[in-house]
Amino acid sequence: MEETERILVVDDEARIRRLLRMYLERENYQVEEAENGEFALELAKETDYDLILLDLMMPGMDGIEVLQELRKIKATPVAILTAKGEESERVQGFEEGTDDYIVKPFSPREVILRVKALLRRASTTAYLHTDTQTKNILAFDQITIDHDAHRVTVDDEEVLLTPKEYELLHYLASTPDKVFSREQLLKDVWEYEFFGDLRTVDTHVKRLREKLNNISTEAGEMITTVWGIGYKFENSMNAK
Repeated sequence: MEETERILVVDDEARIRRLLRMYLERENYQVEEAENGEFALELAKETDYDLILLDLMMPGMDGIEVLQELRKIKATPVAILTAKGEESERVQGFEEGTDDYIVKPFSPREVILRVKALLRRASTTAYLHTDTQTKNILAFDQITIDHDAHRVTVDDEEVLLTPKEYELLHYLASTPDKVFSREQLLKDVWEYEFFGDLRTVDTHVKRLREKLNNISTEAGEMITTVWGIGYKFENSMNAK
């Protein structure tokens, strides 16, 4: 029997947790709950969830703090649950590494569409490392992207990327030196799962550069800003 994806729902309101559990279990997902940030972080450290739905505003440790701690150790896909009036907090969420957000009050259809989109990009098999030879590789001076394993290395050191950070890097690197506008990146990389603020592209590029820079400044500089237009992946040699 095929194992179903495991989802952790984190919200201090029991009503919201029950509602999300009902939506998700109808789609045959395994659902666990946490009523506060501290407990959610404990569970997330112990269990490799396929996705975490994380409320932004909670007493004690809030969603941003949970995300900050989680991103130090894992790249688990995270969708933040947020109220419409919390725009600044949503932007901060993207800066800290969330992959998407779901605005309250939400519709069952939107929740399921966004969950399926995130899981499709971050399926368990996509992150299995393999010893078999693969041809689906982009190799540059500093960066190697193994698309079959969804694995990125810089100078032979693996870079821990969230699913959206990985997808953004792969999209840019697939066409070196082509300039992409923020609007185009939002449309092609985020597709229907995200509607709105172009700043999410900027924050993802910023985080991606930081992670690459932590290993090699040359690698970080390969993602270039084209002022007034958008971004491109630049390299002195073409992919092999």
